[in-house]
Amino acid sequence: LRCTKILDKNGDPRVFKVKDRDEMVKKVIEPMACHGLRTICLAFRDFPADSEPDWDSENEILSDLTCIAVVGIEDPVRPEVPDAILKCQRAGITVRMVTGDNINTARAIATKCGILLPGEDFLCLEGKEFNRLIRNEKGEVEQEQLDKIWPKLRVLARSSPTDKHTLVKGIIDSTVGDQRQVVAVTGDGTNDGPALKKADVGFAMGIAGTDVAKEASDIILTDDNFTSIVKAVMWGRNVYDSISKFLQFQLTVNVVAVIVAFTGACITQDSPLKAVQMLWVNLIMDTFASLALATEPPSESLLLRKPYGRNKPLISRTMMKNILGHAVYQLTIIFTLLFAGEKFFDIDS
Repeated sequence: LRCTKILDKNGDPRVFKVKDRDEMVKKVIEPMACHGLRTICLAFRDFPADSEPDWDSENEILSDLTCIAVVGIEDPVRPEVPDAILKCQRAGITVRMVTGDNINTARAIATKCGILLPGEDFLCLEGKEFNRLIRNEKGEVEQEQLDKIWPKLRVLARSSPTDKHTLVKGIIDSTVGDQRQVVAVTGDGTNDGPALKKADVGFAMGIAGTDVAKEASDIILTDDNFTSIVKAVMWGRNVYDSISKFLQFQLTVNVVAVIVAFTGACITQDSPLKAVQMLWVNLIMDTFASLALATEPPSESLLLRKPYGRNKPLISRTMMKNILGHAVYQLTIIFTLLFAGEKFFDIDS
């Protein structure tokens, strides 16, 4: 828009008409953008040697330019990123791209990454269109309108930092679905700070990230790699499962020990388990429990199930069945030995 001339194939400047500009957009810029290239226009302007222009006046300086060329720059997708995004999708995590790039560039990169899958019903919007759809006449965000968009939204292009924060807040506040959405945000710039802080989990880049982004985030990726997010999900689920196993083991033994000690003391007037025996039970129990909690490494099979809800109880129905079932089994054996052991083994009570 700021160029009035363009160099021809011989390097001579000629008038850059509106028709030429439209042709360049259709034949050069859009094809590059559709292949995931960021386009940059190189232009120059000659100033008289006898008079120096006002360098503070940007509009005056950047006018009447002569276009030299339009180049395309590619920031190639890391080879491991598509696989990492696929694992996230299998694990029940929806990946969305919020970028300042041209929508054609963003769509091409999202397709390469695996965010956009063929045959999927999805939305790719620019920031202006996104705001037009979610805001009322007064410019206020309407949650009902946002709830119609975000479930299908996969790419938000030409977006501002405000758009990113609006999207994060809207998804968190949404009542669509059975449970509240948990939102994680990645970012490296100062402008990403509000969205990182608003999100349930903020991932900042350790190498390219600014101090503001790191302060606002919860987790810092030291290698700036998306695959580290997959590792974080694996470890989180592994810790959750390990705590569940720990609780199931501890509660089973504790329930049995308490019932045996109390019931035995009430019936036989003496605790069946002496202090030293209880100490041994506790020592062995804690040893095995700590091993179960600390030694099991995460595996990729953890990514093959959907995430648990925020309100899901830590002791599930299956765990409760296991605890009660195994406690009844242990109590049956112990009380049989306690009250009928002398008959089975023909020894003094």
